[in-house]
Amino acid sequence: MGKSLFDKVWEAHTVRTLPNGQTQLFIALHLIHEVTSPQAFGMIRQLGLSVPHPERTFATVDHIIPTDTRQRPFQDAMAEEMMVALKDNCERYGIAFFDTPSGTQGIVHVIGPEQGLTQPAITIACGDSHTSTHGAFGAIAFGIGTSQVRDVLATQTLAIGKLKVRRIDICGRLGPGVYAKDVILHLIRTLGVNGGVGFAYEYGGSTIEAMSMEERMTICNMSIEGGARCGYVNPDDTTFAYLKGRPYVARGAAWDAAVERWRGFASDSDAHYDDVVTVRAEAVPPTVTWGINPGQAIAIDERVPTVEGSQLDEQASVAEASTKRHALKGSTRSSAPPASNGAKPAARCAWR
Repeated sequence: MGKSLFDKVWEAHTVRTLPNGQTQLFIALHLIHEVTSPQAFGMIRQLGLSVPHPERTFATVDHIIPTDTRQRPFQDAMAEEMMVALKDNCERYGIAFFDTPSGTQGIVHVIGPEQGLTQPAITIACGDSHTSTHGAFGAIAFGIGTSQVRDVLATQTLAIGKLKVRRIDICGRLGPGVYAKDVILHLIRTLGVNGGVGFAYEYGGSTIEAMSMEERMTICNMSIEGGARCGYVNPDDTTFAYLKGRPYVARGAAWDAAVERWRGFASDSDAHYDDVVTVRAEAVPPTVTWGINPGQAIAIDERVPTVEGSQLDEQASVAEASTKRHALKGSTRSSAPPASNGAKPAARCAWR
């Protein structure tokens, strides 16, 4: 029986099995930002530890950058403090920093792909839940907490339990007005916000294969919203075309060797999966969310659910969403007439 990409990458990065059954997993690429790293660096100093592999950690600032001006010092004192702390820590430990004046600063999930740091068949960790974005390149990427950021800085490893793998095949051609975001919202609605707990999601099928890298990143980004710890797409010619020539990607003969190796990490045709889900692309409608979590999604021609019309175990959540939606509506002006049955028509929201 063949192996999935997840199994291959996991095995290639396993340092040892710990007494508690978890895996000590080597992290090939560690990305940090200004919000979850200051405390981690502080813990390292308190413990008298070093950063043994600074060349595997890259930093950027993306959570607290003002939208109106980048002039320093920032008017927000806490934001300025975070900037100073990140820069000082990077200089102290010899970590590359994509700072604002560098021209390479950006969203932490974007600079990795842009710079060619994100590559197939590696493990990636970052103190941000949407680190699963990098799985679009055939990487196994985890969002981690601050104490785990400390662990990776100090040891370049994580203690983590191995996940099950769910293969999600999306086949066919998407309809008009249906895009990658609609696909992942439809999947989360179908499988549930907790449906992926304990799983890594492997996305495949003709629909995924036809997507651009940006579309695949959109799909993988929201894997965490469906409860999965990570999501990924097997690397292919689309992946390689995107990466070729990026600053941190090999060139010449080394590039050819890298592509050959990456192809070997793709899931085998007879790979074992713990679960398989198949979705017809034609069945995915333009989808919006209406409530307080991305699982509360509907097609644009559906009505927003009412408390009375919902399953018993969903009524509390629907009621909370309804209360917040009405509060939001009360703070804005709208000329839209109410629906005849009292339910509110669906509207596109922040998840989109």
